[in-house]
Amino acid sequence: MVKLCQGFLGEGQEVEKVIYFTASPLNPEKSSRQSAFLNANKLINGNRFEVVRGKYLDKQIQCPNCHYAISRPEEKKTDVNISVRMIAYCVLDATDTIVLVSADSDLVPPLEFIQKQYPEKRIKVYFPPSNFSCDLKDNLTHHSSKPVLMYKNERRFRDAIMPDVVTDDTKRYEVPEKWRPANIVR
Repeated sequence: MVKLCQGFLGEGQEVEKVIYFTASPLNPEKSSRQSAFLNANKLINGNRFEVVRGKYLDKQIQCPNCHYAISRPEEKKTDVNISVRMIAYCVLDATDTIVLVSADSDLVPPLEFIQKQYPEKRIKVYFPPSNFSCDLKDNLTHHSSKPVLMYKNERRFRDAIMPDVVTDDTKRYEVPEKWRPANIVR
């Protein structure tokens, strides 16, 4: 993840830290794969990679017509964790640029707060592939900026692919077989 972020830097810029906000999937197999991915990133990048976890809670959704109810997982705390951290880095004067990789429009209010209270801080927003937010785009446009569409940067993704095996003296993480390039159907 650090290498991917470094691929978007301009001259004279450097990545101090990548903070990855997520919640562990409820599916044990997906959770295991996510943990291996995050742990491999931590092994490669050390203190330059931090994981902040939210959680999933089951939310009951009921049809207003037939009253049939289903349970659907809902991610909790992630957008709040992102908001608090962005604002804290500004308050503590611990950054000059915030780079948000998200298309979650719930993050517009903290961006507006930072833009008003800390106008000297630069804000960049990168939309992950297959994600877009008109609210975030409109906020950036209002502040003479625009989002970066990551899907237009395939080379940067390819350049940041980790090796199939990441290891040190005590730990070993291996890319799941179905994630390897030869097994990906295009």
